[in-house]
Amino acid sequence: MSDPMQEIMASFFVECEELHEALIDALQSMADGAHDAETINVAFRAVHSIKGGAGAFGLEGLVSFAHQFETVMDACRAGDLGITDDLVMLFLRCGDMLSDLIRCSRDGEQIDTAASQALIDELSKYSAEEEVDDEEPIDFQPMTISLDLGDAADDAGGLPDLADLPDLPDLPPLEEVTADEPPAELGAVARGLTVRFRPDPELYESGNEPLFLMRTLADLGHCDVNLAFDAPDSFDDLAKPGGRLTWTILIDTDQAPSAVHEIFEFATGLCQLDVTGNGVADQPVEPGPAPEQNTAAPDPAASVEEAPALQPAPAAIPKSDAKEEAPPPAKPKATPPAEKTAPKVSPTVRVDLERIERLVNLVGELVINQAMLSQSIAEENIPPNSPVAAGLDEFMQLTRNIQESVMMIRAQPVKSLFQRMSRIVREASSAVDKSVKLVTEGETTEIDKTAIECLADPLTHMIRNAVDHGLEDTETRIANGKSKTGEIRLAAAHRSGRVIIEVSDDGGGINREKVRSIAEKKDLIAPDAVLSDSEIDQLLFLPGFSTADEVSSLSGRGVGMDVVKTQITSLGGRISIESTPGVGTKFSISLPLTLAVLDGMVVSVAGETLVVPLNAIVETLSLTEDDLRQVSPGQIVLCVRERFVPVLDLGRELGYRDALAIEKEAIALLISPEEGVLVAMLVDNIEDQRQVVIKGLQESYGRVPGVAAATILGDGKIALILDANDLVQNASGVGFDHYQKKAS
Repeated sequence: MSDPMQEIMASFFVECEELHEALIDALQSMADGAHDAETINVAFRAVHSIKGGAGAFGLEGLVSFAHQFETVMDACRAGDLGITDDLVMLFLRCGDMLSDLIRCSRDGEQIDTAASQALIDELSKYSAEEEVDDEEPIDFQPMTISLDLGDAADDAGGLPDLADLPDLPDLPPLEEVTADEPPAELGAVARGLTVRFRPDPELYESGNEPLFLMRTLADLGHCDVNLAFDAPDSFDDLAKPGGRLTWTILIDTDQAPSAVHEIFEFATGLCQLDVTGNGVADQPVEPGPAPEQNTAAPDPAASVEEAPALQPAPAAIPKSDAKEEAPPPAKPKATPPAEKTAPKVSPTVRVDLERIERLVNLVGELVINQAMLSQSIAEENIPPNSPVAAGLDEFMQLTRNIQESVMMIRAQPVKSLFQRMSRIVREASSAVDKSVKLVTEGETTEIDKTAIECLADPLTHMIRNAVDHGLEDTETRIANGKSKTGEIRLAAAHRSGRVIIEVSDDGGGINREKVRSIAEKKDLIAPDAVLSDSEIDQLLFLPGFSTADEVSSLSGRGVGMDVVKTQITSLGGRISIESTPGVGTKFSISLPLTLAVLDGMVVSVAGETLVVPLNAIVETLSLTEDDLRQVSPGQIVLCVRERFVPVLDLGRELGYRDALAIEKEAIALLISPEEGVLVAMLVDNIEDQRQVVIKGLQESYGRVPGVAAATILGDGKIALILDANDLVQNASGVGFDHYQKKAS
């Protein structure tokens, strides 16, 4: 049975990820020039909430860092500290450190106290400077106090009796304020909320600061605040546990009490909190010609003392009495425009990923059973217009709708992934001393969760290469008439049932002459090879290729872009390059929407049934022996619209047969493993086009060349799902004995 505390802590770390995401969004907006109060408040509340929750679990390292972080941010929030570009960059680095501290606290890893303390010291300088600027230095001078004891001392031969000293003037007594009743000097608040807040000693021990809570309450509306102190009867009582400070706050606001409880969320259990609505605000108003937002003003003579704030709201005044006694209507408060109201947030629920995976597997089984049912009906030769066939069609459509809906549960926005790339840009640009700005688009684009996790490393390589190789240094950019700040654009979008992710820069583009020269020196291509611009660009993906002149912390070891292509193709995707000298380079990644179910073409080769992913097929052709051309022994090409395409016999490559002999007709699947590249894959027959469920093989059999996964067909047989790109790249060469004998 799971530990409830561990479950609560796990939920806290999930909330920390959401809060950190909101923090980075706000800080990025500040970096873009948005220094408004709401943006600063969002960032402050995120850090404050993280600190409050961390204090409840005793995460001291996280609490101390977040406390210093929010202290400087609160100074900006109060207007005591001006926001500069350097300060925003410091905030962004602190946001990165906060992410590391959250991760270390969650995974139980050792916290890098040196790096954390270095940032705390930088933050302390800002708060220290403000204190020095605001206060004048105090020059302490020695002071002597003389007391004239008069004749009493002389007569007694020493100190006088206290009774003989003159009486001191009476001081005005302190006004006693009880915590149960707000004082009259708070003023009358006609509507809003009354908050009674009494912190326990544990609240201070957990790192919470009542001052920050008060300032956050002020965001809801104008506040009248009173602090009451429970004086102890003796010094011994002062050491007893329990809070002695009680705040009573009257807030002029339209917000519900839930808004206050949200602010005090991480102080729950560490204080006594009572939130009530003022009764006057709940009184009905006689309808009339005035606008709906006009409400009758309360009696000016009425005070808060007459209606204690901590008591339930009084009963509504009858309409007749309210109409006769109410003074003239107060000036209505302007209602904000509809377009400025906060968007309604859809309710969400957190579900364990294992439950979602179990649901996905069940839907996969449903798809398989539906395929089996279709196969059985087809074997019975049931007419297509029969009720059974019609019901099967509806069942197939329903199955597909369920499958798509379940896949959407696994889908997540790429926003979290893009935010991680912002940190990569900051660190990489600092390492090479370049000024770089990251621009993101389509952060709400959703993709399968598994794909998001697998995309982190490829995008990291591409971003680092763009900063190191793609963008010129500052002097070169200025000499070329460009801005000294380079721009990297990261965009995502849905196109034709796939997800397209683009990484582009406004640098100098690919130096194709240098790329070709390096490839020749490393014997990656022949010196006399004739290559197009697109083929030269593809050399970047060869293992061991690097254009770096020297090894650095970012690149130069020849490992990176080949790994990128391998990981993208393992996800069923493709990557292409577009580059213009002097303008920039763009890498485009195309991925399937889901990795659990795919649309495939069922083909037969040498009596075996195989599945080729539909997204890998550009076109299907029916050809005869006369359509093939032998350009050299063992090398056959296909002429397609005045273009010669290399031919690959799928049966030979998979070891199902030794040679191919075309007697009448054959089927060719045009495969495009790379941008602008076509290969004709020969198969015996096309059986069907259907949706298949992906079943992984690597855990049981390891990586099988040319095979991506397996599936179960409608007749219960297992069919291999091919990796068309891997088959083309690792083809052994087309050696058709039939054509060699015919040519001889």
